[in-house]
Amino acid sequence: MIFVAYMALGALAGLLAGLFGIGGGIVVVPALVLAFNLQGINPEIVFYMAIATSLANIMFTSLSAIRIHQKKASIQWYLVKPIAVGMLIGSFVGVNTALTIPAIYLQASFGAFAIFLSLRMMLSQSGEGASNLPGVLGLGIAGVFIGWVSVLFGIGGGNLLVTWLSNRQLVMQKAVATASACGFAIAISGAVSNAILGWGNPMLPAYSLGYIYLPALLGIVATSFIAASYGSVIAHRLSAKLLKRLFAWMLLLMGFRMLTSVWF
Repeated sequence: MIFVAYMALGALAGLLAGLFGIGGGIVVVPALVLAFNLQGINPEIVFYMAIATSLANIMFTSLSAIRIHQKKASIQWYLVKPIAVGMLIGSFVGVNTALTIPAIYLQASFGAFAIFLSLRMMLSQSGEGASNLPGVLGLGIAGVFIGWVSVLFGIGGGNLLVTWLSNRQLVMQKAVATASACGFAIAISGAVSNAILGWGNPMLPAYSLGYIYLPALLGIVATSFIAASYGSVIAHRLSAKLLKRLFAWMLLLMGFRMLTSVWF
């Protein structure tokens, strides 16, 4: 029964990954926290496992979304290269930072961060004017920060990157597509790092690869890869304004959900 739940979660995460370029982590992480708690996994490592498993899944959802966005010629590869390099550096630092912070503080920060992003996007301009992006160095620095923050929360980078690119006046569909490509780089770095750092931890349940819980990963990937393709197609059929509004509301709801799960 729990495997079926993982498959349903994967379908939702994949759809959101393709639609918003976010990797699905903002949905996967809180859902996995709940599922792992119900399975009786040691609460001290539940959030770390949720982050690691989410990042591993993002590797697959990103590939599916990239394929569709590339067909639409929406990925801005000149932005992907410097941002992705910065994100790889930031993600390595982020993994090591996350393991030094109590899980409850990470979870609360995750919720507050999602709410901040949603409000920032709601109050920003339409994002359909001339782009206002920095040079290669600025893009790399932004990538380092995005990678560091994203691996802390297991969100793949898309949440912050889409918001930042949109606020810099990049059209929403191009921001989503570019974030999908960048998310693949950070997911690989974050997932591998979590697998190595969690290796041999006696609190981990059976069938774990470091902090990555393989049964959950298998169930999620089984449906998320296909769902991401459909999400990418839908993203290109919606107006940039509507896509941006939906993205902001999704972040707001998930942020409140994570905060309430800490307090109640």
